[in-house]
Amino acid sequence: MQDAQVYKANALVEASYRLSLYEQRIILACISQVRRDEPLTDQKLYTISAQQIAEMTGTQLGTAYQNLKAASERLFDRRVTLHEAPNGQGSTRVRLTRWVQTVEYCDKEGAVALRFGTDMVPYLSQLTEQFTRYALADVAKMSSAHAIRLYELLAQWRGTGKREVSIEWLREALQLEDRYTNIRDFKRWVITPAIEQINEHSPLWVKWDQRKTGRRVSHLVFTFGEKARKTTQKPRQRKEQGKACEGNKSASGSIYGIPMEVINAQARPGESRDDAAHRILEKRRNNAKA
Repeated sequence: MQDAQVYKANALVEASYRLSLYEQRIILACISQVRRDEPLTDQKLYTISAQQIAEMTGTQLGTAYQNLKAASERLFDRRVTLHEAPNGQGSTRVRLTRWVQTVEYCDKEGAVALRFGTDMVPYLSQLTEQFTRYALADVAKMSSAHAIRLYELLAQWRGTGKREVSIEWLREALQLEDRYTNIRDFKRWVITPAIEQINEHSPLWVKWDQRKTGRRVSHLVFTFGEKARKTTQKPRQRKEQGKACEGNKSASGSIYGIPMEVINAQARPGESRDDAAHRILEKRRNNAKA
């Protein structure tokens, strides 16, 4: 599962739901198994084992085994409230549905198998626009479910480097209900730990600030970007690699010869810089042929 990717419709990223940390890990690990080259049906069974969870998260096998079993028993009852249709197909009625229709715990194998709910399938498969993609490894070692949710909301706007959300909307998305109603508690127990984990475990760095409406803090403003990639190569090796990759990403800040400022300006929400550069390049080529 080292290179596993998570694809979600933006409408699902912004949906209202609450999952525990291990419920999130089960759901995301199964989403990462959805094939991009074939349609997903509600009959497909996905399996994740305690051994895989332990390796993915860097936790003890015994701990993963116990938490996996407990989470699988709760997962069937977890609900999600959707406010939009997938693939930018316009608004939809507010839909309350379930993540899964079947959950099976395989005691001998220490594994969970699940089938996604029928209503969830369009939000996970055949996504052609308005979706968010990130590596499962980006969130694997996070120990806060809030950190995972916040990371997804930032990854959705990866190409812009900034996102502002109202506290009321974020509380609803996280389904906090009557918890952390005091803004100090909300920042202390939800936002600050989530930001710390994103900065520690993900490929993004994040800073945040608050905005007031009158005297009341009403919005949070997140500024973020890609961390510098670590390298252990010697200077000579880096120079040689740069020549080999000249047609792809240059040291001067461009991808496929397209300046980064152009890529950032034209990137769609949830679209990686590489994908945006490729789309811009293809558009230029098609315009040249016309």
